[in-house]
Amino acid sequence: MLRLNRDEFRDKMYGCWMGKSVGGTLGAPFEGRQELLNVTGYTSPAGEPLPNDDLDLQLIWLKAVQERGPRAITNQLLGEYWLNYIPPSWNEYGVCKSNMRAGLLPPLSGEYENALWKHSNGAWIRSEIWACLAPGCPDLAIRYAYADASVDHGGGEGTYAALFTAALQSAAFVVGDREELLRIALAKIPADCRVARSLALVREAHAQGKSWQDARNLVVEDSVDLGWFQAPANVAFVVLGWLYGEGDFGRSLLTAVNCGDDTDCTGATLGALLGILGGRQGIPAEWSEPIGERIVTIAIDRGSWWGVPKTLTELTDQVLAQTPASLASYDPDVSLSEGPTELGEEHRTGLTGTDAARALWEKSPYAVEFDFVHTRVLLDYQREPKVQPGVPFTVTVTLVNQVPSCQHAEIAWHLPEGWQILPSPQRHVSLRQHPPTDTVTVTLLPDCLPTATVRGILEVTVPGRPTVGYVPLVFFSAE
Repeated sequence: MLRLNRDEFRDKMYGCWMGKSVGGTLGAPFEGRQELLNVTGYTSPAGEPLPNDDLDLQLIWLKAVQERGPRAITNQLLGEYWLNYIPPSWNEYGVCKSNMRAGLLPPLSGEYENALWKHSNGAWIRSEIWACLAPGCPDLAIRYAYADASVDHGGGEGTYAALFTAALQSAAFVVGDREELLRIALAKIPADCRVARSLALVREAHAQGKSWQDARNLVVEDSVDLGWFQAPANVAFVVLGWLYGEGDFGRSLLTAVNCGDDTDCTGATLGALLGILGGRQGIPAEWSEPIGERIVTIAIDRGSWWGVPKTLTELTDQVLAQTPASLASYDPDVSLSEGPTELGEEHRTGLTGTDAARALWEKSPYAVEFDFVHTRVLLDYQREPKVQPGVPFTVTVTLVNQVPSCQHAEIAWHLPEGWQILPSPQRHVSLRQHPPTDTVTVTLLPDCLPTATVRGILEVTVPGRPTVGYVPLVFFSAE
């Protein structure tokens, strides 16, 4: 069991949000600069922080948790909140929203025709909310982070980066050792992904006594093929600032920001991490006092939501109110208490587990998922849903039995007249308890494309159950 002292947790969470505000304000004026920088302090007017979408989107995720509850958080739910409350269409933000408006559900919304921006920075910069809802429970934090990141990054490096930062920040609420924290977070991403590769370069350079500038240049050179504004290099800059800052808050942030590139994101994420580790007192007054604790937004449709938290204190208390329900909903061995923080050795050892993370890595970025109470259905397009007349398109349908008895299911495809469904447009599936899963492979053969966008429905019926499942189908002409 892990028991977190409530007041200690609240102090660390406040440090998280203050550190994020500090780092974002420090780095924002230099966002997009690709050269080595020489920033020595704030360059924005004193008196309040600069707005930062890194925080804004997390306010919308908090709203989703408050309104729907922690167990309702899925990529489809967060996708709807994107469309309702987040106007900007920058890079992957615009890609995912246009894909959803065209009918593509997450994670397809983040994967389809998003070869460049699915590796970018939009998701790992907004992982603090998930860490604060799952303190000391990185496997829960990455579950949330995957639901979030897959909306606009599909199965790209941007999603892996979000798993890394969410796990790192979640574990930082209970672990203070830097190397142990890095081991925990690295266990949550594939060892051969580009994020892990960039991080290895930084760690090796630091261990070899190379300068931070040399370490930064190694990462930049290794990332040339990915291009500018991408997650592997920028996450590595966060860790670079942490390593070379050697425990000094200001020095750490300045080092990360001076690496250039997505500077508001690197500064904000490292500031949040250091804020968790040191709490309110770990952020020197010279950094916190010039900006205060007001929240200034830039990426939220304020005409649709007037209840945005006005201060970091208000944000901290609102998240704190949701954390016990988040922990209880998934029944981890973590709880908040009035007594001292207690971290059991078994729980500490389990922080580096890979099973939960591996299950996320193995999710297909082309598969959409629906929960129909008695049965969960995963439709995997297996590739981008582009079709041509006469060219077969193979999909898989996986049905998961979610009731304590065997059941029979009927699946039926409803597509335009002239489309062939092989072996049959209707199929009977027997679902047992052990194993509870069955997968059906179906080949669709379009005879014609009556429109450039073809829509259909996969219907799932279980006799004796009142809920009928309807899975929307969307295909685009490849001609």
